[in-house]
Amino acid sequence: MAAADRPQFLQLAEVADILSTSSAQVYAMVRRGELPAIKIGGRGQWRVDLADLEDYVARQKAATRAFIDEHPFDPADAATADEL
Repeated sequence: MAAADRPQFLQLAEVADILSTSSAQVYAMVRRGELPAIKIGGRGQWRVDLADLEDYVARQKAATRAFIDEHPFDPADAATADEL
């Protein structure tokens, strides 16, 4: 589904699908404050604003780039990389 076709607010299961992870992992990210979310309704269902998800992904990309810059690839690690 294209971003333009998505609603503004996503359920945790939808975020998990987009990030290819579990709903439990997304819930943990929300509870740790890594991914902003809101609780709505009487049952307090969690929703993530699509803009906040996009910001989260951008922050993760920047953090990954910083990690790569600080830890250059060593060809000797190639055998371990194949196991990932």
